[in-house]
Amino acid sequence: MITYPNVKINLGLNVLRKRPDGYHDLETLFFPYHGIHDVLEIVAGDDYSRISSELFAKYGGQENSGRIVQGISPDGKAMITIAKEDGVGWDPLKDLCIGAYGILDAEFGLPPVKIYLEKLSPVGAGLGGGSADAAFAVRMLNEMFSLGLDDRKMADYASRLGSDCAFFIYDRPMIGEGRGEKLTGYSFNGIRIQEDDDVSCGSGSEDRDTYVLKVVVPEGVHVSTADAYRGIVPAIPEIPLRDALSMPVEKWKDCLVNDFERTVFAEYPQLEAIKGSLYGSGAVYASMSGSGSALFALYRK
Repeated sequence: MITYPNVKINLGLNVLRKRPDGYHDLETLFFPYHGIHDVLEIVAGDDYSRISSELFAKYGGQENSGRIVQGISPDGKAMITIAKEDGVGWDPLKDLCIGAYGILDAEFGLPPVKIYLEKLSPVGAGLGGGSADAAFAVRMLNEMFSLGLDDRKMADYASRLGSDCAFFIYDRPMIGEGRGEKLTGYSFNGIRIQEDDDVSCGSGSEDRDTYVLKVVVPEGVHVSTADAYRGIVPAIPEIPLRDALSMPVEKWKDCLVNDFERTVFAEYPQLEAIKGSLYGSGAVYASMSGSGSALFALYRK
């Protein structure tokens, strides 16, 4: 089975308070973006892989500089192959796709699998590519082995792998609260958001206000989420997220805030400059996604 895990952006991100467990309570609107995606294949046992030969041809060779790596779980049940153009900078056995298999295997005793991941989404960009891979793996394993899990149960398993993993089980606009794992479906009131290739991602009738979403990933800037959180001073916003989202998009610039921007922009002023350039190009709203470094903009269609 092959899927294409897409990324997300955050429309607003308020860090409300530090929790006793060391995490933070937050509120955000997760919004799927399909213009950037990975390629994920999972096959059972010795079944034929459709992409493995392509990955080794594209990324392999004697001097591949770590562009393709493999690992086998200690029990020998799961093999993972990860390919990335500028090198895989993490232990493949710590990839969240292996984590997804491990959680479900412990519960259901899954057959052996081979996992192939072509990593096309950026790392350290605040777009949740790794979380998407994990959630899509949960969904794929559920389907492949007929586990009978509904979305809510799959989201529960996914949330154990990361705070925003559960969102990708649903992969539609949702308010995230708690660590990001408490999700509520969200429908825009009177607006429609489309991706920059004109594939609609929002909801609404044709006569409603339409905005085009553009995502920008700066080259060579990777933001550590842990470092971004260290600079945060949690606070309750003057305008709650839902109230800000209910305002006209043209007013979001003044009320829909990503709390990470203040500290991340101080460390990476080029990101603030990119945000300014997006407004200069005619955007009605621009923001950083998650803890950065990716930014996005909405343009009135």
